[in-house]
Amino acid sequence: MAFGRRRKDRAESGYVPGEQDTAQEAAGAADGPAQGPYDVADRPSEEGYVDLGALRIAATQGLALRLEVEEKTKRVVAVTLDLDGSSLQLQAFAAPKSETLWDEIRAQIVQSVSSQGGTADELEGRLGTELLARVPAQTQDGSKGYRVARFVGVDGPRWFLRGVFGGPAAMNPDAAGPLEEVFRNVVVVRGDAPLPPRDLLQLNLPRDASPLPKRGEESAKPEPPRRGPEITTIG
Repeated sequence: MAFGRRRKDRAESGYVPGEQDTAQEAAGAADGPAQGPYDVADRPSEEGYVDLGALRIAATQGLALRLEVEEKTKRVVAVTLDLDGSSLQLQAFAAPKSETLWDEIRAQIVQSVSSQGGTADELEGRLGTELLARVPAQTQDGSKGYRVARFVGVDGPRWFLRGVFGGPAAMNPDAAGPLEEVFRNVVVVRGDAPLPPRDLLQLNLPRDASPLPKRGEESAKPEPPRRGPEITTIG
């Protein structure tokens, strides 16, 4: 799956595969996409993952997990992952079957950031087309500064996944590497229920609050649900 893009089926483009292509595609279909985030159809096993309902997060050494709750409705609206001083906020949304959302959502993020007196620059990064946003904020010593966030998006089959990197991972590629790997291993569970486009997919507390670690690694430890900061919302 290409980041920030939806994979286009060759049948839609009128391409007629030969025998060699057919064999290669059959092998690829058995293995699923070469890199994620993944649809649950490509990664059905829960082993080694923290199950949050619409999202499954690969357990990683040193990874801390926070669930963000909307005060009014008390529903979980996002999950934030903290690792090595950086953060990654994840939200999954329903999407149309035949349309992508990332291009339109990027434009909305730019507008939202601009309305707050900030700037948002579009760039091509390791996760596809991204936005680097800077929003005015007060520093700890009371002086004026900026809060920096890096937005990434993936259009999947009937779902859209948005990630927001914060801390050093927003600007430093070396610092971003570990959380980018976590992002690539996310599994999205869309479900079969009909949902309007842009509706949040349901997130839940882990069923046993004891995530399954990878062999030889510590498990992620979920903290009590709480609401976290957001630069912009969708919908």
